Amino acid sequence: MITHRPRRNRKSAAIRNMVQENHVSVNDFIYPLFLIDGGNKKTEVSSMPGIFRWSPDLILNEIESCMKLGITAFDVFPSINDTLKDKTATESLNKNGVYLKTLTLIKKKFPEACIMTDVAMDPYSSDGHDGLVENGKIVNDKTLDILAKMAVAQADCGIDIIGPSDMMDGRVGFIREALDDAGHEEVSIMSYTAKYASGFYNPFRDALDSAPKFGDKKTYQMNPANGREALIEAQLDTEEGADFLMVKPALSYLDVIKDLSTHFDLPIAAYNVSGEYSMVKAAAAKGWIDGERVRDEILLSMKRAGASVILSYFAKEWALSNKK
Repeated sequence: MITHRPRRNRKSAAIRNMVQENHVSVNDFIYPLFLIDGGNKKTEVSSMPGIFRWSPDLILNEIESCMKLGITAFDVFPSINDTLKDKTATESLNKNGVYLKTLTLIKKKFPEACIMTDVAMDPYSSDGHDGLVENGKIVNDKTLDILAKMAVAQADCGIDIIGPSDMMDGRVGFIREALDDAGHEEVSIMSYTAKYASGFYNPFRDALDSAPKFGDKKTYQMNPANGREALIEAQLDTEEGADFLMVKPALSYLDVIKDLSTHFDLPIAAYNVSGEYSMVKAAAAKGWIDGERVRDEILLSMKRAGASVILSYFAKEWALSNKK
C-alpha cells in the first residue's frame, strides 16, 4: 500500500497554484536601461534582441510605458562617447553630461520611480577597467576616491540606489561615508557583492562599448570556481553599510544566491545578466526552446534560490506577458 502520494497535490491547476511555494511578481524587478546621447534615438543592441539604447527623450517614454505595466524600478547605464573617456573617468562628474542630466530629468518627471545607478569607472575610462590603471595594474585605494565622488554626483541627481559594481576592496564603506557626509543618508547601496569574472557579460559590453582595452578583470572580479569567498565579501559589505547584496551573474550562481540568503538578513539581488538573456533569445529564435517558458523558469529559479530582487532584461516582456 502506498501511504504518501505527493502527486495528489499536482492533480489540477487549482491545487498546483494553491501549494506553489515561490512566485515571481512585477514588484521583484529592476529593469536595466541603456542611455545614449542625442535626440529621438533608439538603437537595438545587436546581441540582445528586443533591448535598445535610448536617447534622453525616449528613455523617459520607455520608463513611462514600463510604469504603466507595474515596473517601478530601473537601473540606468550610460553609453559614453570615446572622445569623453579618460584615465580618471572625469566625465562621470560632469553635471552637464548626458548621464547626470538625464538622471535629474528622470527623477523630476517620475519622482515615484526607484532609480538605481552604477558606480564603476569602466563606462568612462579610456582603459575600460572598473578601477584606476597605473603601470598596467588596477590600483584599489586610489580608485575609491573616484568612486565616492561618482556616487555623490549621482546621488545629487536624486537617485534612490547606488550600485557599486567595481569590486574594489573597501568601496562600500568608503562610498557610504561619502554619501552621508554629503547629506545623502537616505540613498541606499546595492553592492555587487559577488560579481564573478564571467563570460556572460559580452552583450552588455557591446551595448556600452565598455570592454577592457587590455587584459581582463580577474584581479578584481571573483573566480567562478569559488563559493565560500562570496560569504567573505558579503560579510564585509554588510559591515560597511550595504543595504542589498547582489550576486552577478545569477543563473550559474544560484548556489551563491542561496548561501547569501541563508547567512545574511539583507535582501539578496540576482542580476540576470545580458548573456543569460541572449542565450534564451537565440535558442528561441532557432525554435529549439519555448522562450517564454524558459524565461519564466529561469526567473523562478532565482526566487527559489532566495533572491528578493531580480535585475533582468526580461522585466518588461514578463510584465507584458503577465498583465492582468
